[in-house]
Amino acid sequence: MINWANFVSQVFNGLALGALLALISSGLTIIYGTLGVLNLAHGAMFMLGGYAGYVAYSYTGSFLVAVLAGSLFVGLVGILMERVIIRHFYSRPHEDQLLVTFGLGIVFVELVRLAFGSQSQLVPAPAIFSGITSLGFMFYPTYRLAVVGIIAVALTALFLVLYRTRIGMIVRAGIEDSMMVDALGINVYRVFMIVFGIGAMAAGFAGIVNAPVVSLTPGIGDDILVQTFVVVVIGGVGSFPGAILGGLIAGEIISITSMINPGYAYVMLFAAMTLVLVLRPYGLLGTRGRE
Repeated sequence: MINWANFVSQVFNGLALGALLALISSGLTIIYGTLGVLNLAHGAMFMLGGYAGYVAYSYTGSFLVAVLAGSLFVGLVGILMERVIIRHFYSRPHEDQLLVTFGLGIVFVELVRLAFGSQSQLVPAPAIFSGITSLGFMFYPTYRLAVVGIIAVALTALFLVLYRTRIGMIVRAGIEDSMMVDALGINVYRVFMIVFGIGAMAAGFAGIVNAPVVSLTPGIGDDILVQTFVVVVIGGVGSFPGAILGGLIAGEIISITSMINPGYAYVMLFAAMTLVLVLRPYGLLGTRGRE
């Protein structure tokens, strides 16, 4: 039965999901905008962040340590991926990039399945955010509210890195014209490595932050990858603000549609993407990018 309380609850759910998608999509859109690489292993990196955080939590009992460990581990994995494999595919066709990142994603998933099995794992929410909170007109899980705040802080930090630092200026210049950045004497390959690491770290951070909400399984990154690509298309490829806007829109579409008929949640999401592609082929906040 649909009532006001259910609707408001789903709006909050959509906000939490949208913030999560915005963070993951921001990493993906930065990588593609700067490097021109469609990283199909991004969902697996989200999963790796959750499992790395789970291992850290198992040994320390500290959620903060788990968040730091999950983020840094996936950031390191991203840097190693870029230096060892991805770097050799910049000049290759996009089909090759898709295949190699898709293959890497499968490798990560199967390695985790080998190490932890297929059973789900749970990272409990920190004690300070446990229980429920009264909003006056409804009760809502405290940690889901905290997730919105945590991700908002992470997105703000990422925004400051991109728009208030020298490396951010170089990254944004690389999105517009990487050849010109190279011509100015800047080591673009070092920038590419950092960008890939930052994008991967964003996915890993999201993975461990989301772990107390949805239990961990090796395939948890598959669905989130599909949603993330839709978010990037809706917001605009290469646009950081577009990733945030697209994430919030996608989160609300999935959540509110699920309240009415869960079977049509993805239908409505892809319908929204199709509508955006028809009306604005480069996304809501996107511009004509690399050819």
